[in-house]
Amino acid sequence: MNTRFPNKNYDLLVIGGGINGAAIANIAAAAGARVALVEKGDWAGGTSSKSTKLLHGGIRYLENFEFGLVAESLKERFIQWKSAPHLVKPMRFIVPVYRAQGRPFWMMKLGVWLYERLSGAYSLGPHAVLSKEEVERLAPGIKAEGLLGGVSYFDAQMDDARLCLENVLMAQKRGADVANYVEAVEFLKENGHAVGMRLRDTVSGGSFNVRADKIIVAAGPWSDIVRHTDMPAAQARLRPTKGVHIVCRIDGEVPADAFLLQNLRDKRIFFTIPFKGNVLIGTTDTDFKKAPENVRVEQSDVDYLLNEARANFPARGLTQDHIIAAFAGVRPLVYEPGSPSKVSRRHVIERNSSGVYYVMGGKYTTYRAIALECVALVLPRLARHVPATEDYMLYGSGLGNPDMKSIALRYAVEAQTINYLVSVYGSRFEDVLKLTQTDPSLKAAICTCSKAIRAQVVYALQTEMARTPADIFERRLELGYNNCLTKQCRQVIERMLLSGIIKHV
Repeated sequence: MNTRFPNKNYDLLVIGGGINGAAIANIAAAAGARVALVEKGDWAGGTSSKSTKLLHGGIRYLENFEFGLVAESLKERFIQWKSAPHLVKPMRFIVPVYRAQGRPFWMMKLGVWLYERLSGAYSLGPHAVLSKEEVERLAPGIKAEGLLGGVSYFDAQMDDARLCLENVLMAQKRGADVANYVEAVEFLKENGHAVGMRLRDTVSGGSFNVRADKIIVAAGPWSDIVRHTDMPAAQARLRPTKGVHIVCRIDGEVPADAFLLQNLRDKRIFFTIPFKGNVLIGTTDTDFKKAPENVRVEQSDVDYLLNEARANFPARGLTQDHIIAAFAGVRPLVYEPGSPSKVSRRHVIERNSSGVYYVMGGKYTTYRAIALECVALVLPRLARHVPATEDYMLYGSGLGNPDMKSIALRYAVEAQTINYLVSVYGSRFEDVLKLTQTDPSLKAAICTCSKAIRAQVVYALQTEMARTPADIFERRLELGYNNCLTKQCRQVIERMLLSGIIKHV
């Protein structure tokens, strides 16, 4: 018997702790299923922490006439904002329009009008048509030659790693047994039917079996690899593409708005987005044929993004020296021919001959809808027990209106620290502060580059299942995206773990 998985037969075993697997486990547990969820690395350690950090309807999908996908995404974007306002923030996007370059002005005007119409009651804000002068005022340093004006619309920025983690924590709160750093090794079969998995704890090296009535594989770009352990001759179903982003400091004030820009050569779009006091630039979209864990940021990816950013904002003078961080992820798109950027973000759910279900494709914004469809298909007897849309809850949902001033006095911390903790943990922020009552030294800042405090390291270990310094630095606190002058953030976390801070767990 493994201590993280009691010796019982589960209704559902979910393989993969990215956003789809986390949400499936959350919703299935909410419906009353006995759920086990495993992830071979850290929660959101793959593609689910390497996104553009947006929940969006996908305005560019309008060109492909994917109106249904856009409308569904706009609704899901709104639901996530209401469920987790500490992690999801509405943001205005501006699209500059140039004479004889890229998409014509009439198309952009029609696009933002249609985008807002499709959002209906789920709108985050009105669209607008902007004059050349308005665009130049809102976008200091933008290329002025040939600029006609622009349009604006609203989408939402989100914390992808923590949104995934909150689904995992909520699943656990609802009774699911969850474990990261546990790898699915092989299917257990009886009469050709999969009845469980042989699992391996990648930290201890120990192996054990977990049995389940139903198995869902939501392994993102690893899905084909898992399929081949079950059916070695199965044809690949995915078309993995690589997406690279860079985070840059900029000289001068960071614009409050995001910008959707057009590649002046091939009409591909990319974004520049305000992010943690810096600017996130992305993304590339190229076919990727290697193992997903081998995805890397290449210099050619960086050059592409910098060149396009410089072409659109020549006065900013961005260089390699402005880059704070760069990251790459692999999109698990369902195969179809054509340009990578034109491949649909629709998902499919397939059941193979051994009874295993595979979730492939999709986009981050629609993860809840994908999970609902999965649970209804795989566990139809529980479908009616799934929480209603307006009741969708994550671990930090339901903040209300706490008296921040009295809380700051109670714990003897600055109001800015309280506000920062709320932005990370939502209604769970006081759980972090309670740790400082037994050890006041945990109120100390981790570094000068953010408001993060040492109690968050203990909380990450104690509650959020962090196992390594990278889990905390990169995903629980996302300190790697800050423009840190001392470069001490990760070192402080490593020293805390080495000095025995783990005794708090």
